[in-house]
Amino acid sequence: MTTFTPSTAAETLSTVAWAAAEESPLEILGHGSKRGIGRPQQSEHTLDLSRLSGVMLYEPAELVLSAKAGTPLAEIESLLAENGQQLAFEPMDYGPLLGGEPARGTIGGALAANLSGPRRLKVGAARDHILGIAAVSGRGEAFKSGGRVVKNVTGYDLSKLMANSWGTLAVLTDVTFKVLPAAETEVTLAIRGLLDDHAAAAMALALGSSAEVSSAAHLPERVAARVAGGSLGSDAATLLRIEGFGPSVAYRIAALRDLLKNAGPLQEISGSVSYSVWRDVRDCAPFADGSERPVWRVSMAPSRGHQMVLALRMQAPVDAFYDWQGGLIWLRMQQDDPEAGLLRGLIGRHGGGHATLVRATPAHRAAVPVFEPQAPPLAALSARLKAEFDPKNILNPGRMAPGASSATLAPATEGGAQ
Repeated sequence: MTTFTPSTAAETLSTVAWAAAEESPLEILGHGSKRGIGRPQQSEHTLDLSRLSGVMLYEPAELVLSAKAGTPLAEIESLLAENGQQLAFEPMDYGPLLGGEPARGTIGGALAANLSGPRRLKVGAARDHILGIAAVSGRGEAFKSGGRVVKNVTGYDLSKLMANSWGTLAVLTDVTFKVLPAAETEVTLAIRGLLDDHAAAAMALALGSSAEVSSAAHLPERVAARVAGGSLGSDAATLLRIEGFGPSVAYRIAALRDLLKNAGPLQEISGSVSYSVWRDVRDCAPFADGSERPVWRVSMAPSRGHQMVLALRMQAPVDAFYDWQGGLIWLRMQQDDPEAGLLRGLIGRHGGGHATLVRATPAHRAAVPVFEPQAPPLAALSARLKAEFDPKNILNPGRMAPGASSATLAPATEGGAQ
């Protein structure tokens, strides 16, 4: 096995062109923080983009940043923080959940996996902030899409097509993202002790108000103790994040307190503790236990998620917590994982949605559909896209599905299952 480590876009193009000519599969990775997601790779060679790194353009006044695909997210976030700005979609760090080091993700990987965090309710995911890309297709051909300002994104936007493709369509060499100002103040209002169904109702009430809640999550009893170093205690915590200018945040928190005064005991969390809570919710810290116990990521209607979890608990022991007002459910199985069909069947009976097996042993990942199986029309379209971008199936072959047609389209309700 050979590992190629290009440091320029030209070297990347040369490597992929060689692989296409030889019909030799490549595993595409940055720092490998998400390497354990998807079906086990069986590529003969590895294309390591970690040396393809560096910020090429940053214009704070224009809210635009361009970087090479292998640039660490931590480096980019530090640069933005110095200027009071941020990647508003707050990309998740999968490293600790998958047993790796934190802060190893790259900006190219953020787009390829369509990463997002708790603020997705308000600002969307990576695909909603991408302005342009440069990439190399599986044909060994370089191409560009989009630009460095929003007005340049015209026609069919290939930049967004790369979101949730997991390196199966093209190798990204550089990306351009829209950045946004960071909030001056962040305060979290926690309702304590609610059961899942009452928490869903409280979050729906808060999101339907004028308080402009930017994030809403529910940590059931005992799960709450696994975030922010245990500072929340073990009682269930229903979390509502308010961000913005100080006086505005104070006014909206007061309005939420009045709206939710009968929901349960209320607690305000601010400063570094609030930041830590949402970082741990983002990174699925409650289930980052160093084990290989299966962890599923489920997206479905917020009003139905708790019902599905209750039905699942009647058949299998499982830990769960909720993000995105309950629309994102993290599940950790407590023993041998039930068949994927059981979980997906329950999701279907509770309004539909998408389930991705995020963590499991290699044998388990090889045995079940890791990503949500597609309906036949969508699967056929995905196969045609794969044939256009990577006709010889050399880019991350089989990562998303068995066989040659391994690319996928992001489901509309999931926005990219990450």
